[in-house]
Parts: sequence; C-alpha cells; structure tokens
Amino acid sequence: MEWTVDTLLLLLIPLTSALVGWFTNYLAVKMMFYPVEFVGIRPIFGWQGLIPAKRRKMAEIEVELVLGKLLSVEEIVNRLDAQQMTQAIERRLKQVLRRIVNDVMQESAPTLWAALPVQGKNLVYARVELDIPNVVSKMVRDFQQNVTEIFDIREMVVEQLAKDPELINEIFLKAGAKEFPFIERSGLYFGFLFGLPTMFIWSYYQLWWILPLGGLLVGYATNWIAIKIIFEPKRPRKVGFFTLQGMFLKRQKEVSRVYAEIIEKKLLNSQNITHAVLKGSGSGQLLELIELHVNDAIERYVAVAQPYFALAVGSEDYFRMKELAVKRIFEDSDKFLHYAHEYANSALNIGDDLRVKMEALSPEEFEGVLRPAYKQDEWKLIVVGAILGMLAGTGQLYMMLL
Repeated sequence: MEWTVDTLLLLLIPLTSALVGWFTNYLAVKMMFYPVEFVGIRPIFGWQGLIPAKRRKMAEIEVELVLGKLLSVEEIVNRLDAQQMTQAIERRLKQVLRRIVNDVMQESAPTLWAALPVQGKNLVYARVELDIPNVVSKMVRDFQQNVTEIFDIREMVVEQLAKDPELINEIFLKAGAKEFPFIERSGLYFGFLFGLPTMFIWSYYQLWWILPLGGLLVGYATNWIAIKIIFEPKRPRKVGFFTLQGMFLKRQKEVSRVYAEIIEKKLLNSQNITHAVLKGSGSGQLLELIELHVNDAIERYVAVAQPYFALAVGSEDYFRMKELAVKRIFEDSDKFLHYAHEYANSALNIGDDLRVKMEALSPEEFEGVLRPAYKQDEWKLIVVGAILGMLAGTGQLYMMLL
C-alpha cells in the first residue's frame, strides 16, 4: 500500500485530536491550582488558579460540607483530661509563674516585695505551685463547658485556608491524587476516539469549518466526560459484567484516610487550635475565664498567707496586682501551653474521628469533599478546552490547505 501525503495528513487528524484532548485536560487541571498568586495585570489580563483565587469560598464550602457536620467541638475538647494536661505543662508553668509573680509584685508592691526575705518569697512561690493542679483543672473544665464561645472552628479553618493557598491546593491534590492524572490521560484516549469521526467526515467533505468544529468538540467533550466519569454514577451500577461508579466515590475509604491526615496534621492540630483560642474572636471570653480563676486563686492565697496583705499593699495596688497577673498569664500562656501540644494532639484524635465519619458518609454527601473544586468553575475549564481545541483544529486546517 502506498502512503500519500494526503493519507498521512488524514491519519494525523485523530492523532492530533488525541494530543489536543490530552493538552486541554492537562491545562485544565493546572489552571485549577496554578499559579497560586495572580499573574498578569488585574483585573482582566492574567490568571490565578481557580481554587487559590476562591480559596475563602472553597474553605467555607469545605467547612460547611465536611468539618461543620462531622466534627463536634464540644465532643473533641471533652477528650482532654485536666490531670494529664496539668502534668504536661506543670514544669514549664511553674517557671513561667515564678517570673510572673516576681514581675507583678515588683510593679504593684515594690516596697513590700523588696522587704520580703528570700524564704518568704519561696513560700509564695511554693503556695502558688501547690495550687497549680487545682487551678488548671478548674480552667480546663470551664473551657470545655464554654468552648463554643471561646473557640470557633469554622472561623479557624476558613482563616487558615484563606491565608494559605498552598494548603488548600494540597488538600484537593492529595484527595484527588488518582482522579486528576486520570483527567489528563483520558483526554488522550477520548481525543483519539473523537478524532476518528472527524477524519472520516473530512475525507468526504472538505469544508473549511469541519476541522475547527471537530477540534472544538474534542476539547469540550474530553473535559466534560472526564469530570463526569469521576463523579458519576454516584452509586454502584451494574452494567453487564461490570460495576460502574464514579472513580472518586469508589475510593471513599482511601480518600477519607488521606483527607483526615492532612486536616489533622496541617489544620486542626493543637498548635493551630491554641493560636485560634488565644488570638481568635473568642479570646475575650478566654481572658474573662482566666481572670475569674486567677482572681479567685489570689484571694485564697491572701486569705491563707496574710489576711492583712491587701491592706498593706493598698486597695488600688491590690487590684492592679490582680489585673497585671491576669494580663501576664494570658500573654505568656503560649509559653507553657506549647508543652501540651503532644498530649493534646493524641488526646483529641481528630484524624481517626474524621476518617471514620467520612467513611460513613453517603456517596452524595461524600461527593462534597472534592466536587466544590470543580463545581464552582468547571464550566470555565470546559470552555477553555473547547477554545483550545478549536484553535488546534484551525491549525490542522492550515496544514491541510498547504
């Protein structure tokens, strides 16, 4: 058989369609995540990955569909044991409190504190240290009972994801680690198949619009079909010898494990929760809680040690002393709470809890874990694929007419 130039050009149509399908799908995936920051001239000339660009909205969707429904803040913090928490921070807390007591007394009652011998100061330190387990236990219990006023899990998650586009990218990329590469490869397969009809039509009807239209359809269809295959059908469906189900939904257990690990290690860990508690919108309520227990402790120390202490210091300096103590303990709390992170992470056990609950979701509910990444702007990706396909088809037409 003799291969003519026209025949070879004709055979290039499905091969070109395959490359177009692969490239448009590859580009669509990349455009979802990159670049992380806007590149170009705002607001029109340039591009930013769809997910990083809408990371706050994406974060709100994730919180509502996953974290908000599956994780109970009250249930989580009730896993903390006051005694074990005290043991974790006690050594460092004693060091911090000694410095706070010394600084507060020097500022609020300098004459009295300077006149007190070393043995007397050591008795003050010892009295404070002896009461640490009691005070910490009460504070932990009060924190657990008022946690919804002090800690807003939705606020924390949204703020963390909004300020860290790389993290929200990582969540989607790792959760869809098998789906995104499939989208890219499927463009190659479907592009070749869709290129065959274009080849046969062109061999009989060499109208100028056939190749550009064929490229447009290839770019559109490969993106559309790839996304549909990932999420459809939602529930297993028997077709002859085969059982069909969306790729992502079929991997529910695996995705649940990966997703829960990222959330636990990068988002809902003890470090981030502590920061949100101390710096978030509920920090005022936490300060009130600390003030209540610190003032109560000081009153007890004074009553036991020296009933006339408040009179000796003076009412104004006495109240100033309590105010300074509360302020310093709140400001320095991260210095001793840092030592509780290891215990808190193991006690909270957020990863296992989230994984089990995600595995129990229905396919319709589980779709919400990753689908928001597509659903918000998937039409844009499909349209971009169609435009690129049309341009490739136009290039083919130019080659045919040479």
